[in-house]
Amino acid sequence: MQKSSSNLSLGPGGLDLTQAFFKPIHSAAPPSPTKRHTKISVIGAGNVGMAIAQTILTQDLADELVLVDAKAEKLRGEMLDLQHAAAFLPRTKIIASVDYSVTSGSDLCIVTAGARQIQDESRLNLLQRNVALFQKIIPPLAQYSPESILLIVSNPVDVLTYVAWKISGFPSNRVIGSGTNLDSSRFRFLIADHLDVSAQDVQAFIVGEHGDSSVALWSSISVGGVPILSFLEKQQIAYEKETLANIHKAVIGGAYEVISLKGYTSWAIGYSVANLARSILRNQRKIHPISVLARGFYGIEGGDLFLSLPAQLGRVGVLGVANVHLTDEEAQQLRESAKTILEVQNQLKI
Repeated sequence: MQKSSSNLSLGPGGLDLTQAFFKPIHSAAPPSPTKRHTKISVIGAGNVGMAIAQTILTQDLADELVLVDAKAEKLRGEMLDLQHAAAFLPRTKIIASVDYSVTSGSDLCIVTAGARQIQDESRLNLLQRNVALFQKIIPPLAQYSPESILLIVSNPVDVLTYVAWKISGFPSNRVIGSGTNLDSSRFRFLIADHLDVSAQDVQAFIVGEHGDSSVALWSSISVGGVPILSFLEKQQIAYEKETLANIHKAVIGGAYEVISLKGYTSWAIGYSVANLARSILRNQRKIHPISVLARGFYGIEGGDLFLSLPAQLGRVGVLGVANVHLTDEEAQQLRESAKTILEVQNQLKI
């Protein structure tokens, strides 16, 4: 399939009428060399990839959006469907192609391609079906956009982020996984729902594996700046650990429930990834629980691995990992989560 873009020529024989339609003003200065053109490439035009693309468009995060997928007809259909909404969206050049050369010069490459998760299937069980795919996807992205940031969304995201890092040869700050950014949103929603407050007023992190061994950092939860557990203790309000554990179970089971009901997840991950893209491309220096190279943090040892930690994001990718206080129990659970990932990762040959 030839690449298609949102730029169409009008006039006889495809004549470009831009020069005839507009007359330049006198004594005009050339365009500023400092003006930035932001380009995002989304690899995979499935439900997740298109939800991300749609959210990026509505939030005006890119000047140019590129879609890449192996299914040429579906890809062109998705591109046209987005282009036809141009009158209702911020102006963005939209391009689609099966050829990775179209991603050249991307600031951010978002990888969503992968086998669809089957109902009740563990994310880690998807690994073998996706590693081979990444060996085809990552090299051309690194070749055509050597200065880009790779944002991995495909599951199992932690191991595949490690795979992308190894294959690309990029520095670790420029390879990140969407990790538990969405898990933490589910966590904040459930806590807000219990307290009848806005989820935006809840600060709470899920860290570790994006999966069954994730860790809820109850000790650092605050609502409106008030630390929840210490507040309950000072007010002598009893709470049961079982209640907290059930909320965490609901977070872990959230994706499985959505998949069982509608067949896939899309909208929440679309907003989550666009949230990360905004922090990166606009250099917002916000802290997100994302999958990063974790060895040496919070006592995690045993080898290179990626899992979610609260990390600060900016224009160069990961700026640093926040030194959040963990209880001894939380730190141990985090190290156990790291072991879970390493056990699977060590079986890989990259």
